[in-house]
Amino acid sequence: MLPTERIQYSAITERPALKLPGGKRMIVWVIVNIEEWDPKAPMPRTVLTPPAGGSPSPDIPNWAWHEYGNRVGFWRLLETLDLHRIKASLAINGTAVESYRPISQAALDRGWEFIGHGYSQKNMQKVENEREDIQRTTQAIEGFTGRRPRGWLGPGLTETWETPDILVEEGYEYVCDWVLDDQPVRLKTRTGEIVNVPYTQECNDVAMMLIQHHPAPEYYQRGIDQFEQIYADSAESARVMALVVHPYIMGAPHRARYFRDLLGQIAAYDDVDFWTGEQILDWYAAK
Repeated sequence: MLPTERIQYSAITERPALKLPGGKRMIVWVIVNIEEWDPKAPMPRTVLTPPAGGSPSPDIPNWAWHEYGNRVGFWRLLETLDLHRIKASLAINGTAVESYRPISQAALDRGWEFIGHGYSQKNMQKVENEREDIQRTTQAIEGFTGRRPRGWLGPGLTETWETPDILVEEGYEYVCDWVLDDQPVRLKTRTGEIVNVPYTQECNDVAMMLIQHHPAPEYYQRGIDQFEQIYADSAESARVMALVVHPYIMGAPHRARYFRDLLGQIAAYDDVDFWTGEQILDWYAAK
């Protein structure tokens, strides 16, 4: 299906108002991305260009740059989330569940949600067998947590023409790849519907730091600006805002404080809640 066949245009101002329980007006959800990069393959992203160009193998500088995030950076982010008692959503590669088991265990112990994020960190259009990749991811998460994941985030938000169809057929209930709204929406598939929970490219550390090359404080400033606007928008109808972090980016020493400062400011609002993706799904599905 074409994207326009999966979802029709809908102006947010023309929909029935959405209400949250407990007098809340807005939901923020935090997605922590945990990936495993194959040292035998080209690195998904790079921080350092080799002196003579080309694609060196092994690419130690760039592999180690990412690995630092899972060895050190994640634990800085975790400390901030613990401080505010926020249950995040862990978008994790299937292989990473065991490769970075202490991270998986820390998330499980805190009641975080696990979201499928591809079996490995690879563009879904380059995966040899997409259904098998999704199945293996599901099995890895269920084998560790005892629960099947309900949500899916494609690596780099990538999908094939069939991804939503396969996800529904494999038991997934929501996806995050369609970054086109501040409220959940329903996508058509060949066997039913799947909910898209609002994700973000704007308050995403990959976009800000690695693609747009902003200085570290941009994460805080853009996050506050985005939050204040969406908060104002939520006066009459509930809204959802996502915050996306990768341990090798926002967990770096010079950036971690801006994630901490941003969450601290948002957490001060009594009428804003922090939820996981499946909590957002359950609320929306009950409407």
